[in-house]
Amino acid sequence: MLTKDEMPICPVATTVQIIGSKWKLLILRNLMQQPWRFNELKKDLEGISQKVLTDSLRSMEADGIIDRTVYAEVPPRVEYSLSEIGETLRPVINAMAEWGDKYKGLLK
Repeated sequence: MLTKDEMPICPVATTVQIIGSKWKLLILRNLMQQPWRFNELKKDLEGISQKVLTDSLRSMEADGIIDRTVYAEVPPRVEYSLSEIGETLRPVINAMAEWGDKYKGLLK
């Protein structure tokens, strides 16, 4: 996680730095619905590689926007969910979905 001093001065640039990849946004979209396991995410996000999914989840966990919960079972079960900070992104993602719907409605 970057410190405040390491973040861009522009708040839009900060947001883009944290969630600005295609895959991170789609992962967040899924985690807004429910907690997901790694293989469930991989299966649902068609086209994502295991490396990109792993890197994205680690990055979002390091940034504090998702939580990784490991259950002491055999075999171990790991679930990813939105953290308290991640929950504050809900209106941002909802606004993006709303804009996407409006945009598609404007196309001929």
